[in-house]
Order: sequence, then C-alpha cells, then structure tokens
Amino acid sequence: MVTGDVVPRAGRPRGFDRGRALDVAMFEFWRRGFDGVSVAELTARIGIAAPSLYGAFGDKRALFRAAVDAYTDRFGGFFEEALRAEPTVRRGVHRALRVAAMEYTHPDRPRGCLILSAAVACATDSTDIQTLLRDQRDANLAALRARIATDISAGVLPAATSPDTLARYTGAVLQGMSQQARDGADAEQLLEVAETAMHAWPAEQAART
Repeated sequence: MVTGDVVPRAGRPRGFDRGRALDVAMFEFWRRGFDGVSVAELTARIGIAAPSLYGAFGDKRALFRAAVDAYTDRFGGFFEEALRAEPTVRRGVHRALRVAAMEYTHPDRPRGCLILSAAVACATDSTDIQTLLRDQRDANLAALRARIATDISAGVLPAATSPDTLARYTGAVLQGMSQQARDGADAEQLLEVAETAMHAWPAEQAART
C-alpha cells in the first residue's frame, strides 16, 4: 500500500494520503459496486472534499480504474500465482479454486471478487466500466486458454479437450463462487464447490516425451 507523502495540488488538503484514499475507495467499490457508491459517500468515507478527490484522481471513473489496479496488485493475483506454482494447468486450477474459496470469504475483506462483481447492476451510462471489467476477465480467460492448450500439446490433457470450453467453465465456477460468497457461503462450502468442479476437468495423462 502506498502511504508516502504526496505533494499537495490545488484543492488537495496538506497531508493528503493518496494511498489511504485509494484503499477506502477500493473497499467501497468492492462492497457496493461502481454505481452503488456516490462521490459524496466516497469523500465522506475518505474525509476530504470533492475538489480534493478530483484533484487527486480526476473523477469517479478514474478513481475506480485506480482502485481496480490496486485490487489486482494486492488481492487479484492469486489465480495466476496458483497456476505458476503447479507443473500442470489442472493442478494449478485445482489449487486456485481452493485459494479462491479462502480469498472470497476472508473475514477482513469484502466478500467475493471486485473484478467479478463490481459491474453488476451498472447503469446504462456506465458501459465503459462494464467494458473495463469484462476486458480484464477476458484477458484472464485468454491466459488460462493458452495454458490449457499448452498442456494439450504436451499430451498432459487429452487431445479432444476444448481449451475455450474448459477455460470458460472455470471462469463460470469462479464467478459463481464469488457470488455465493457474497450471498453468505462460507469457506468450507466453497471448498466443496471447488472439489466438485474439478470432476469436470479431464484426468491428466502421461506427457509425451
């Protein structure tokens, strides 16, 4: 978290902590979505006036984009980390889904995933926000598809496996786990979902030499 001093600009109070302001905004957007929280509520929670918020971040949309980046850096990288930690994509996804069950129900954070839930019920004039989040989800799916295709080529997964279908299925499971967490499911329940989801994955084969 960035907590260093920031050189004051016009409209920004002396001692303004940009890192803290970004943290507050990130958690508010995470809990309530983009349209669920107003600028007035954000400034009240941060403890600054609207001109100070605009001076630091530009506008609400720019603040949201910065919050998404902060979330991705601090909390959203567990899936990629799990994939990197395992020698095959199947084992990586299994690990990632188990981690998701814990991350989405962490007692000290909002439930679920900001990237998966913040665009829910966005107003029609917030299509740019929906696009931002959809593009990030699509990029994550593309990376998973590529990893699945690599293991198919290596003979670890059956040749008949569809990388797109399997990646989309995994994405759907993650979205469902995120929403279930927001609806009150606990970590144990989501771990059971993760284990059940892996039954849809084809078994690994001996890699070709």
